[in-house]
Amino acid sequence: MERASLKSLVRQPQYHHLRRRALIALAAGVVVGFLLGGWRIGLTAAIVAAIADTAYRARSVSSVPAWRRPSAAERRTEAQLKRLERGGYRTLHARAVPGSDAQIDHLVIGPTGVYAVDSEKWDKRLPVRVQSHRKLFHGPFNQKPRLDEARWEASQASELIGKALGREIQVVPSLAIYGPAIPWRILNVREVDVFSGSLVRKWITKREKSLTTAEIESIYRAAERVLPARYPES
Repeated sequence: MERASLKSLVRQPQYHHLRRRALIALAAGVVVGFLLGGWRIGLTAAIVAAIADTAYRARSVSSVPAWRRPSAAERRTEAQLKRLERGGYRTLHARAVPGSDAQIDHLVIGPTGVYAVDSEKWDKRLPVRVQSHRKLFHGPFNQKPRLDEARWEASQASELIGKALGREIQVVPSLAIYGPAIPWRILNVREVDVFSGSLVRKWITKREKSLTTAEIESIYRAAERVLPARYPES
């Protein structure tokens, strides 16, 4: 019974890495021991292989589940937005749009308005271009669905926040792109502002001030209520 329970325990998904490590160590030990003709050398190779796999896993696997971790692009945008706090800006990260799988990566509320920023990391080897200010391409790939999604997310945020406050709220949609060179500063494509991720702060702060401190706080609180966190803390 003890053996059976131990066997079933090792088969559980959370122990897959242990089975993998044991197989790597066994393979290394057998191969090295066979080639160099000694069980001691084989045992040493097995131990070294197990240690190497442990070190690799520690570097490459986070204890935080993947679905709870922001992307590299989101982290870079978040770092920029944090620097806006002293200027009276408030930011909500990774907010879900109710009734959908959509996510607003960053909702920014500040003196110059309300913004929905989606952070994108694209392959830097492929060029970014536009056609007639209506079509955005990354290499051969038409990004219309991504633009439509960003615009829809912002419109939903506008509607939900406006309804909660009883007045019209405009949320400006955007795509902040990291990776490839963007051959313009800020370009509006299908009603979505598209720019290099490094320009997030300038894009937000170079506009005229339109909201008071009290308005910023009320919009922030309403957004916090109507756009729940995508990955709420347990």
